[in-house]
Amino acid sequence: MLIAAVPIAIGSWIQLSLPHGLTGVTAFFAVMLTFWLKDTFVTMAVVPYASLIAEVTHDYQERSSLALYKSINAVVGYILGAGLVTVLVGLFMNVGLSRAGAWSGTGAVFGAIAMTTLLITTFSIKDTTQLKEEPTDMHVWQAVKLCFRNKPFVILMVIFMLGGFAFTVQAALLPYLIQYQLGMASQLTYIMIGSLIMTGLFSAPAKLLADKIDKGPTYALGLTLASITFLLAFFFLPHRPTPWVYVVAVVLGISFSTQWVLPYAMMPDVIEYDEKMTGKRREGIYYGISNFLTKFAYALGVAVPGWALQWSGYIPNAMQTETALFGIRFFYAVIPAVTMLICVPILFRYPITRNSHDALRKEIAASHDPKAGQ
Repeated sequence: MLIAAVPIAIGSWIQLSLPHGLTGVTAFFAVMLTFWLKDTFVTMAVVPYASLIAEVTHDYQERSSLALYKSINAVVGYILGAGLVTVLVGLFMNVGLSRAGAWSGTGAVFGAIAMTTLLITTFSIKDTTQLKEEPTDMHVWQAVKLCFRNKPFVILMVIFMLGGFAFTVQAALLPYLIQYQLGMASQLTYIMIGSLIMTGLFSAPAKLLADKIDKGPTYALGLTLASITFLLAFFFLPHRPTPWVYVVAVVLGISFSTQWVLPYAMMPDVIEYDEKMTGKRREGIYYGISNFLTKFAYALGVAVPGWALQWSGYIPNAMQTETALFGIRFFYAVIPAVTMLICVPILFRYPITRNSHDALRKEIAASHDPKAGQ
């Protein structure tokens, strides 16, 4: 995390400092390479950062609390970040910078913010006895193979990939639905911010519900509510402006709270299953694999809407045909709903519960110290 801080700042600045007028293949590779550069450094920071939840506490419910704080801060960051972009660009242009210079300055500001918050987090980590683990000397390929023998981890990865794909598809197609189906393009920002606010407000209730009925069933209920909302939107949203879209955004924001909290709370629990198998704690390899697989799902979630628009006959900035409108609605609502519903029965039968996790922790403690398990 410490090593990644300055490169993240530089990558953020470079990402928004590309020369004006790039087109075609040159523009494609310039954008792709700068995204790769930035994302490499972000991954360098995110993997150990996410692993800390599994390291700083082994308590089933306390992990949900840490995930809650992470979720609420992420929502606040999304809202502030979205709002600050145009403000900063406008401020830089008002002091005499060109449009390209204003965007470059905005990238530098966001890079400085990212670096500062990452450094604060890094130096705020308290050394505890739980953090004093011996590093594993296992070969990387053996380490990867052992991860996929961990049944709860494999189940969780299937859920994460399906859920990540579904949420990315709907997010990518939301602007098209708002602009062409509803004719409310000017209200897109308000709709998105309203949904994010509800996600933040209901993150705490999602955590409290998980404390009562376990994480898997709570996550399943959130996905069920989202799926029902998507299907209702597909069948009943009219081809004209309607206030009902705000109702859809609010309900989806409530249901998305489980997506923002519970994956981060569930992932650390699989570490104990690995510890039972290997006798070591290997948070890093698990979070590295999880990061890789979920990024693949997100990438597919970005690609599918592009293919869907092409298949349905979408024409940019024009009146859309009924076929194009159907394609937008179908891939925005039905595909995510079906994908999330596949996860629901899996989550209701998810093998890690509060009781099973407590029993596993006692079994591990007994293997290290027979007196501790008594």
